[in-house]
Amino acid sequence: MSERWVPLDVTTVDPSPFVQFQRWFDEASTEMPEREAVALATATTEGLPSVRMVLLRHHDGDSFGWFSNYESRKGEELAANPHAALLWYCEPRGRQIRIEGTVARMSTAQSDAYFATRARGSQLGAHASRQSQPLVDRETLERRVEEVGALFEGGDVRRPDFWGGFRLVPRRFEFWQHRDDRLHDRVIYQLADSAWCVERLSP
Repeated sequence: MSERWVPLDVTTVDPSPFVQFQRWFDEASTEMPEREAVALATATTEGLPSVRMVLLRHHDGDSFGWFSNYESRKGEELAANPHAALLWYCEPRGRQIRIEGTVARMSTAQSDAYFATRARGSQLGAHASRQSQPLVDRETLERRVEEVGALFEGGDVRRPDFWGGFRLVPRRFEFWQHRDDRLHDRVIYQLADSAWCVERLSP
């Protein structure tokens, strides 16, 4: 086995998938230029999927979160079908983590608090962009940014009502570790009766 690949087994993982996630997330801190990048998969009520990259801006011992326009495609899909999946991929260590669960909006206070930490340009952009809607040209978008900038000139930029946070509460995790000859290690956590059951899967 290459020294690059660290074995993964049910006997060595933490009993809590949140602790195990934090362990891998911390180990990748010096090896990934954008460690917070995750793929977010949503689906319509008819089961038609879509996926995109978002930035993981919240994680604790209960949930994972990101921020977006509520009127975007992902926002509308989550409003109609509040089930989603996240994928975190760490190429330098040959690892990925799949997280599946239900999604709800963060509280107004949580969204306001995060919005206040964003760069002013990003705050103005959140107001100006009608995310996922057709746009005639770049100049139209830039003009909207100028208009919003004039509106909030000399003061703080408030969070628009159509923008805020989402929280995913997991019911399943899969930790995947690359191994030679495609004999990868896979360990899943599934929630059953408020307890996490840990199991190894075939590669």
